Amino acid sequence: MALASVAPDDSAEAAAALEAGRLLFAGECRFVAGAASIDQLPPMGLSEVAFAGRSNVGKSSLINALTGRSALARTSDTPGRTRQLNFFALADRLLLVDLPGHGYARAPKAEIARWNALIDAYLRGRASLARICLLVDARHGLKAPDRALMDRLDKAAVVYQAVLTKCDTLDAGAVERASNALAAELGRRPAAHPELIATSAVSGLGIGALRAALAALAAPA
Repeated sequence: MALASVAPDDSAEAAAALEAGRLLFAGECRFVAGAASIDQLPPMGLSEVAFAGRSNVGKSSLINALTGRSALARTSDTPGRTRQLNFFALADRLLLVDLPGHGYARAPKAEIARWNALIDAYLRGRASLARICLLVDARHGLKAPDRALMDRLDKAAVVYQAVLTKCDTLDAGAVERASNALAAELGRRPAAHPELIATSAVSGLGIGALRAALAALAAPA
């Protein structure tokens, strides 16, 4: 398990990957569907990258930072604000999916159970799902809801890549320690992607590297 770090003076291949990511995420990104039930999911076609994480981990902020938009995905300080699966078409080459947060949310238990059932059905039965970006708050690390989701993804053989969020709130040493602790646990997980990426939607840390990683999953231009 390695921490992804793509710098401007890396190899020509790495520079090309960064540029491919920049170009992809500079393209049009539009909302295409919001699914509150399985029958509302859009038809499968383009590869999909879904963003998962605990409530208020920063999924919407990260999607906005990746696409360079300030309000593509709604952000909120209230856990549980995202109450459906939101699909965004990126340059008609990749679908980005904003999932409801798992764990604590200010919503009735019946509604939370409905979200969880929808997410489970999506994760198990979506052949176009290429990767899950599992967002983990750098300040707190993995929690029980994260591990429960990882167990389900391991069992279903759905690849997930860990993305540390809110790294601007920590100094460099703390970010490294958080990355190492997360990498050690993910190294024992069969469906975990071998690289994790430390990011900040505020400072831009890791945004280029994550764009590059996801661009590799997109349909050709």
